[in-house]
This record gives sequence, C-alpha cells and structure tokens, in this order.
Amino acid sequence: MKSDCIQTTICQERRKDPIEMFHSGQLVKVCAPMVRYSKLAFRTLVRKYSCDLCYTPMIVAADFVKSIKARDSEFTTNQGDCPLIVQFAANDARLLSDAARIVSPYANGIDINCGCPQRWAMAEGYGACLINKPELVRDMVTQVRNQVENPGFSVSIKIRIHDDLKRTVDLCRKAEATGVSWITVHGRTVEERHQPVHYDSIKIIKENMSIPVIANGDIRSLKEAENVWQITGTDGVMVARGLLANPAMFAGYEETPLKCIWDWVDIALELGTPYMCFHQHLMYMMEKITSRQEKRVFNALSSTSAIIDYLTDHYGI
Repeated sequence: MKSDCIQTTICQERRKDPIEMFHSGQLVKVCAPMVRYSKLAFRTLVRKYSCDLCYTPMIVAADFVKSIKARDSEFTTNQGDCPLIVQFAANDARLLSDAARIVSPYANGIDINCGCPQRWAMAEGYGACLINKPELVRDMVTQVRNQVENPGFSVSIKIRIHDDLKRTVDLCRKAEATGVSWITVHGRTVEERHQPVHYDSIKIIKENMSIPVIANGDIRSLKEAENVWQITGTDGVMVARGLLANPAMFAGYEETPLKCIWDWVDIALELGTPYMCFHQHLMYMMEKITSRQEKRVFNALSSTSAIIDYLTDHYGI
C-alpha cells in the first residue's frame, strides 16, 4: 500500500468517529464506492468541496489478502484522506477479517458490499446476492469485530432492497443485532437499474433501525440530497454519478466550477493519476459545460499535455 502524502500535518479527522458525524443531526454527505473512480485523487477533490466521508472503490478481499500487487494497486491513501471507509467484496469471513486487519491502521472502517447487482459479482457470491444470506453477513461482521482490535473501527454494509420489503427490514435488524455500525440502502431491487428510487422504502427501513442509515440512489444536487435526507429521515446521503458529473455538488454548485476542474488537474498530477482516469474524470466534469463539438474534440485528446493546453486555451488558468 502506497502512502502518497501530499499533506504533512496529521489529519485530525482520522481521530473523528464517523458514527459521531451521523449523530450530529446534520446531513452527512458521502462519496460512494465507485469502481475505477473513487480513488485517492478523486476523494481528495471532493473533500475540498464539502464531502464529509469517502469510500474506496470496491476491492475483492480474497485478492487483496493474497496479493501484494493487488494491495499496492487497489488501496492508496495519505494523511488527508479521512474519514475513510474501505469497501470489500467478500464471501468468506476469514478472508474479509484478514483484509480488514490489513487496512485498519489506515482507515476508519470497512464496508461489506451487499448491493452490487453485476452478474460477475453475484456469480462469485459477492454483492447483492448477500442480501439473501443474512447468516453469512453475520459471520463476516462478527469475524471482523473479533480480528480488529480497535473498538472504534466501523463495520458497515451497503445493500439493495428486496421486492418484499419485510425481508429487507429483517436483514437490517439481524445486521444491527450482529454489531453493524450503519447501513447504506440503495433504494432499488437487484433487477432495477434506471427505475425510480424507492425512497419510501428507505424511510421504512430507517424507522425500524436504531443505528444510522444512509440513503443512496439518483441524487444529483445538494438540493436533492437535502430533500432525500428530509423525506427518508436518514442520517446521511451517498452520491455516485452526481459527484462524477459535479465533484463540487456538495458545496452547492449546480455544475462543475472551473476552479474545481483546475483543482482536479493539480491533484491528479500531484498524485500521478493514470492518464485514462485523469481524462475520464474530466469528461464527466465537463459534460454540462461543453457543446457537442467541444466534447468531440476534448474526448479525442490523447495526452496530459494536450488536455492542459486545451483547458488553458479555452478556460485559462
């Protein structure tokens, strides 16, 4: 695991328990685990724009434990990268607890992915299939609790809902009894992709829990985040695509400000972000502020220097 320290001061937030944030009565704004995207550089960017808590991309626990190469490539952090939750895909309690123990000195907690609907993940016994295996979830949570000595280290789960919401409420109650710190609920079933999010279901789940609940699904602006927070009565909101399109969303910007774009350039270059990732993030950020012709030109750029020249020529520094 590399530690690309761009800040030399000790991060005070590392000592801050995310649970305390959820009990503050304020909206807790969370950056979702996004494969390929919610890596250190992007987390650094959204933290500059009022994001309270960040997740890593989903990491397969078995690979992480068995391969040094996987650890170095999948998990990179620094002193300013906090509070931080590491999300794992797992189907084995021992491997998950080993992975949690490895990251425990560098993160505030781990999250078990019980919501990914992708076929490959479910075929491997990861992701959303776990909402139908409450005993396995219980075993994984218990094993992590037993292996990680730090009592403040959180263990959370991120789920989708069942067609029969009673099953989801039962799952959440069992998870709470097991010692889960909080639950993030994506308000769609495994089969649903672009259908409306069932915020009413998230509200019912929250009403049946004593632990914090985070609402997730189709939140594209700070106003929408605040509305979902109020409607569901949850303790926080988690955003994925909305932050990709506008990393300054939580700070109240309706579209990505130019300062945020230049902040991304500075951070990405400082941390050595690979070109494809660097370019892809900019394509998302500039979606709303560029014409079709401008997109065609910008998306065809093939080097970091060409991107910087383009941005300088069109938007200035």
